[in-house]
Amino acid sequence: MSDYYGSSSNRGHENRRDSNRIKVKVPVELQTEDSHSPIRGATSDLSVGGCYIETIFPFPVGTLLDLKLQLDDTLPVSATVVTCDPQVGNGIRFEKMLPEDREALTAYLKSLEEENSE
Repeated sequence: MSDYYGSSSNRGHENRRDSNRIKVKVPVELQTEDSHSPIRGATSDLSVGGCYIETIFPFPVGTLLDLKLQLDDTLPVSATVVTCDPQVGNGIRFEKMLPEDREALTAYLKSLEEENSE
């Protein structure tokens, strides 16, 4: 049986993330090298290092993605699929992001943490 964030092949690996994920739905656009048009969806959780996107048609592990997070501004991110849960979704690791976009994401997540701790 698979856990929420990973496939059964990830068993035995506790949380391998560098940063905590926050449950939040953020609009996102995904595009692969092979796709002609973007796929729109939303995150189910998000951190500075990655996100989880629920989809009934997940991408295979290793798929490279051009991702656009829709916060106050659009944040472009180069990302890689790291988990694939059939008919559930994908765990995605952020690979490249402009420093100012990473700062904007960090500030956004920090504001959510502060709201949730009140």
